[in-house]
This record gives sequence, structure tokens and C-alpha cells, in this order.
Amino acid sequence: MEEELISNQYVIMIVTGIIMGTIARFSTIKEDYRQYPSYPNGYMIHVLTSFVAAFLGAVAIPALMTKNYVAVTFLALAIQQFRDIRKIEKESMQDLENTEYTYRGDAYIDGIAKTFEARNYFSLLVAFATSLTMQVMDSKWIWLNVGSGCTVGILILLWLKRFSKGKTVGDIATVRLGEVKVEGSELFVDEIYISNLLGTENARTMFQNEGIAAIIEPKENHLRITLDHFGQRQAILFEATRAMGVKRYHFTRKEYDTGKVVITLVPVLKNPDLLKETIQNTPLLENVKKSHSVMDTNFIGRR
Repeated sequence: MEEELISNQYVIMIVTGIIMGTIARFSTIKEDYRQYPSYPNGYMIHVLTSFVAAFLGAVAIPALMTKNYVAVTFLALAIQQFRDIRKIEKESMQDLENTEYTYRGDAYIDGIAKTFEARNYFSLLVAFATSLTMQVMDSKWIWLNVGSGCTVGILILLWLKRFSKGKTVGDIATVRLGEVKVEGSELFVDEIYISNLLGTENARTMFQNEGIAAIIEPKENHLRITLDHFGQRQAILFEATRAMGVKRYHFTRKEYDTGKVVITLVPVLKNPDLLKETIQNTPLLENVKKSHSVMDTNFIGRR
């Protein structure tokens, strides 16, 4: 009788890890409606890549226990593949820039691409933790091993989601609706000058009757650094235009004295409350966030 290549114990361990890792990725696909797919092809791509990531994480422990060290080296290959996924997603979004209502911006694209890559590590780590727990338990009761592995996998997933969750514009600024006012060819929002491009009667009438605006005001003065960043303002404008569409015009302007940022547009769907909610939920870009407390500490240390 031929010797089994792998025991039933390891088969159950691998299958459980793969299932948990795939579920971990699937649970984050619709966590953020701005960054994740809404169509079948998008789901299929991400579920399949998560399956591969979960498989690699699940087989790591059995490979080590059976002294199959060559199999473990595939983890390094997987990391490179995930980096390629980030590159592909980044290139894909850049190719579509000219088809959107307004540009998403390089800073926003870079953050989204990194998020796509990181979600694959969710699958790998959850699957690895599940398999490791089942190996440590090593009980004769299979259901106890599986239950313990799934419990640890869920806890790891919850921790990863909490750890990776970023802040939004609503966390650092107050958002309120503004009053649109047209004087001649000039556009104002709550007396803040926006533009002088409304040169035609049709443009003036359209903005006066259908235009909506929101004013974003930082909660603290140092938070102006984040809101003033062009990439952040572009991301806010992009989310606003994608949520409601643009019939004709869209502008973003900052007020230099107070640090207020104004978003105004003539939308396809006129819904001021949706504009406010969309701006509040726009994520803060990773490359514009600064730690004010750390900066103060370093400054004091140099004095």
C-alpha cells in the first residue's frame, strides 16, 4: 500500500485555512463603496486572487511540518504577485482617468492600489493564523481544532480591519451646505469667491437654479495642511461628482484666510444631503496625513 502524501489532518487544516482566508477577503469587498468592485467580473477577480493568497497561507504550516521547505518559498513569490496586482490596478485606474467626470488624481489612485494589495495579505494572514492554531491545538477532536482555528481567524480579521481602517474627511473637518450666489459672470458660495467663468446666460441660470455647494472647515488649524493638499481636494471633488454626476460645471476652491474648502457643482442628481455625506466619507489620503504631535515633539527636542 502506497504511503499517503499528506494526512487527513493536514487536508482539513488546509481546507479550513483556505475557506477562512477567502471569506476574509470577501467580507471586505464591499466595505468601502468607493474602492471596491460592484460588478460580477470585479468580484470574480478578487475572490480568485484571495483564494490563491489563502491557499499559500494555509499550506505554509503543513509544508513546514512535513519539512517541505521548497513550498514555503512560494510565499516570497506570492508577495511579488500581489505587488503586481497593485501595479495592474493602478495602471487600470490611470487609463480610465479621462472617462470620469473629473480626475481621481495620482494620490488617490496610489492609495486605492495599495488597498487592493493589502486586502490579499488579509487572506494570507487569516489562513495562516487558522492553520497555525489548528496545529497548536492538535486535538483528537477535529471539530475542536476547526472551531479554534476559525475563532482565531475571525479575531485576526477583525484586528486587521481595525488596524487598516483609515480616517475620513468627516473626522478632521466639519461639512455644511453652502449658499450658491451668481453675480454677473462671477460665482460665490457664502460670499467666498469661486470663479468668473459663468459668462453666458445659460451658465448663470443653470448654476443659480441647480447648483449646490458644500463648505469644508478644518476642526483645528493644523488640519489645514491636509485639506489644502491638492490631491486631497481632488479626491473629494471626484467622489462628489461620481456620487451625483455632473450636468455642466464643477469647482473646488480654498479660502486662504480660514482654510475653508468649497466644493460646488451642477449635478445630474440634485441631492444636497448626499453631497454632504459623500464629502464626509471621503478617505484621507495616506500621503497627506501628518502626525501633529510627533512634529511638535521633534521640534521641541531640537530647541
